[in-house]
Amino acid sequence: MSSIKAFWPNYIDGEWVDGGAGRIDVINPGTGEKLAEQAAADAADVDRAVQAAQRVHISGVLSGLRPVERGRMVQAMGRFLLTHIDEIAEVLTLEQGKPLWESRIEIEGAARYFEYYGNQAETVEGRSIPLGADYFDFTTYEPYGVSAQIIPWNYPVEMTARSLSAALATGNTVVIKTPELTPLTNAWFAHAAESVGLPKGTVNILCGLGHTAGAALSAHPLVNQIVFTGSVPTGIAIATAAAQNVVPCVLELGGKSAAVVYDDADLDAFTNDVRWGIFFNAGQVCSAMSRVIVHESVHSELLERLSAMASDLVVQPGIESPEFGSNMGAMVSEAQRDRAFKMVDQAIHQGGKAVIGGNKLNRPGAFLEPTILDVAPDVTIAQEEAFAPVLSVLKFQSDEEAIRIANGTPYGLVGGVFTKDINRATKVARDMRAGQIFVNEWYAGGVETPFGGYGKSGYGREKGREALWNYVQTKNIAIKLA
Repeated sequence: MSSIKAFWPNYIDGEWVDGGAGRIDVINPGTGEKLAEQAAADAADVDRAVQAAQRVHISGVLSGLRPVERGRMVQAMGRFLLTHIDEIAEVLTLEQGKPLWESRIEIEGAARYFEYYGNQAETVEGRSIPLGADYFDFTTYEPYGVSAQIIPWNYPVEMTARSLSAALATGNTVVIKTPELTPLTNAWFAHAAESVGLPKGTVNILCGLGHTAGAALSAHPLVNQIVFTGSVPTGIAIATAAAQNVVPCVLELGGKSAAVVYDDADLDAFTNDVRWGIFFNAGQVCSAMSRVIVHESVHSELLERLSAMASDLVVQPGIESPEFGSNMGAMVSEAQRDRAFKMVDQAIHQGGKAVIGGNKLNRPGAFLEPTILDVAPDVTIAQEEAFAPVLSVLKFQSDEEAIRIANGTPYGLVGGVFTKDINRATKVARDMRAGQIFVNEWYAGGVETPFGGYGKSGYGREKGREALWNYVQTKNIAIKLA
């Protein structure tokens, strides 16, 4: 393992700079020890970054490029990440806690966004509208300008890539506010922007506390569009600030996503899906399979299968897991771990049963056992997001009851149905209140498929071609012919 540098600055207008709000300690959740210090931005730092991004936008140096040329630069940023995957993955694991092999998957996913949206850059086309012989009318798409992007701590590389690549492909400039818990790996996006020749000020990356830097960025009058992934309360605060400036937002917020499992489902395959759906990244995934709603006839059998799978998982610091396998890393922080632990304890007091796990590990670091709970639908943890390696299993008798339970929370990010009956699967997919439905495979789809929520899971879509429309606005031009 290489040594990690002690101090990580912000990147504003093409320069590496300290922060006006001091420094933030970045903790390695696998050990509980201090990993590095990160510069903390204040409102003045945010203003300099936004001013730089606006300057580049107004100059037209990016938006005026032929789209294929801009797209090639975006693609090259993804290739830069892959070239440096070994060093990025190590830092990502040390700051976030996930196994090293999971970090590599995240970086590969980030590169895929740059590849995909780089390829899409020259496909954002307007249309001609027939108004009769006396007019020539057409539409064109223009970038909003300065895109403010507030990044979550659970996938700091992939989530940044998701919004940054689409924004750049459509000609916007960007100010990124990195997460306080996992800010370090975002530095490679600055290096990538420099390596492909993006003008200074096109990409600005800074870290700071949410109530200072985050608030200043979301309320800045020169910001033209905001992308946020995170909690519902923070999303509401950001949307409220944006509304004061009449600025559009894309919000990906909480989830309490359900998999409905019928008695004819392939339980072997489903058990493997649960391993990915709730224990990947220690369950710290917005679209995690946090609820399983299983037909009562296979409820006991499924609990046995899931318990055996969870008991085989080795929980250890992510840096000790370089290879794919039955292992799980730390949660991102002890505070997050303790919050989840309290929710598990509350569920047991509310009548739920811990089938397996539910305890903190007796070792340094932010570790929680892989946990499976047998609970009723009204138990708090079956309603609220734990964001942890904790699965709530509920039983149902009828199709109507399964849908009622699945739709019984204020969230609607993703959902799933597992059955051999395609008619039943189609009906459940139709009736489930969520933005993306997986049938017989959790996390089916990819960069190409649109992603976003219903209800308190937010609004707007990321991934797929739909995401591009978040970053452009339509202009209509009507010409009266002589």
